[in-house]
Amino acid sequence: MNEEVEAGKPTRREFFVRAAQGVAGVAVVVALGKRTLVFAQTASQEGVSSQDAPVYRPEDHRYVYLIDITKCIGCGACVRACELENSVPKNFFRTWVERYEVSPSGHANVDSPNGGRNGFAPLVTDEEIAKAFFVPKLCNHCTLTPCVQLCPVGASYRSPDGVVLVDEKRCIGCSYCVQACPYGSRFIHPETHTASKCTLCYHRITKGMSTACVQACPVGARQFGDTRKLHDKVSEIIATSQVFVLKPELMTEPNCYYLGSSKEVR
Repeated sequence: MNEEVEAGKPTRREFFVRAAQGVAGVAVVVALGKRTLVFAQTASQEGVSSQDAPVYRPEDHRYVYLIDITKCIGCGACVRACELENSVPKNFFRTWVERYEVSPSGHANVDSPNGGRNGFAPLVTDEEIAKAFFVPKLCNHCTLTPCVQLCPVGASYRSPDGVVLVDEKRCIGCSYCVQACPYGSRFIHPETHTASKCTLCYHRITKGMSTACVQACPVGARQFGDTRKLHDKVSEIIATSQVFVLKPELMTEPNCYYLGSSKEVR
């Protein structure tokens, strides 16, 4: 079909080409249930073409997590932030906080009402308390993780950047991984009937953001780092300070480290 062109006016083809160029930089938006994630900004916002937008390379990162027990105040802000960010179902937790009350004899009483989500009310006890502290917990993203080894369909896996994840499309809900996890960090989602756990807010960290729980902590008890990032603060603390991991005798090589008293923590 031929097109008649008036002087100074674009052809129909030119009109659509220009229109397409005008929307080429629009952000890519994907709706996930009630949440909407923006995967890329417009070229006009960044001042660069869409081809120049940074591409996430998992092999360039190796993530670690650090919890300072001496700083945690048991406020539960981290638990609530995780619940909101990841749409965690009621009465289930991807991260939680435990309270330890230790007697002079070394006996530790541990409780975690509602995962520590709403903080901790004073606990009345007949025992003398030598010390008390709070311990946040989450998936330890182990290097040698039993949950990945025991998954019969390969739904649990460890990404190149060191994060243990679950492919919900492959998961059959057998709960083998839930039973295998020595840290109690997995559960079967009551709606999807698939394994669910902490992902270190993978949808955030791959965009250069921190995790929701780290961002929400009012006292800096939770910290997130990258061992392959030059002069990374968290990596330097882990390398130079007396840190410990949970259940080291299991040799799972956790990538979640703790600062503070370790003898009573289990």
